[in-house]
Amino acid sequence: MFSCKRTRRPGCWFAGQHDKEVTLAKTNTAARTAQQMAPASHPMPDRPIHGHGAVATSAEAGLGFVSVPNVISFLRLCAVPVAVWLVLRHDMSAAFWLFVAAGLSDAVDGWLARRQGGTAVGAVLDPMADKALLVSMYVALAVVRILPDWLAILVVFRDVLIVGGVLLLSLLGNAVAVRPLLISKLNTALQLALVAVALFAAAAGATESPLLRTLHGVLIWAVAASTFASGSAYVVSAVKPR
Repeated sequence: MFSCKRTRRPGCWFAGQHDKEVTLAKTNTAARTAQQMAPASHPMPDRPIHGHGAVATSAEAGLGFVSVPNVISFLRLCAVPVAVWLVLRHDMSAAFWLFVAAGLSDAVDGWLARRQGGTAVGAVLDPMADKALLVSMYVALAVVRILPDWLAILVVFRDVLIVGGVLLLSLLGNAVAVRPLLISKLNTALQLALVAVALFAAAAGATESPLLRTLHGVLIWAVAASTFASGSAYVVSAVKPR
């Protein structure tokens, strides 16, 4: 047997550990009893009291993904292959209304995210769904010869250039925070307008309308110019010394 110099109690170190465990067990039991006796209007958190502060439960951790704005963004992402399929089938009326619904859903989930607070998942899922829809529609409309193929290539190349540049700089140890530029916001608005006009004209059978043909041509060159300017601005901002 060994003894402690202060208490002279046999095996006092193990006894101290045992006392701590007993005290902790009693404290947790008392907490559970108080929780059961607490009124329903002031429920106590169902969490263990030991450890370094409160730990989020698995259900609470899942709320970062399963939220109404994120679900809407995910549904918009799932609408991408449907929209492409409708365009390739020349069902332009259905494709137009699906594109309009996707645009409205983008406004709704953005409004909900501002009210409820955004999440890290939503910050990635929302722009990914928007970009996937736009790029896919440009490629599909170019395949059916409603938009020029060179414009679809320019739109795709601009996004590949930005994403590839960010990945390359990250691999080199230079993390880049991509902030939307004013020219980029203008470019996105023009891209949306061109797809909407092209789908509407095809759905209404008004591709030969002088007004729509003029608007269609103006938007094509506006999208081309803003796409080139936006891609160039991102490249300049990435290589500019800080």
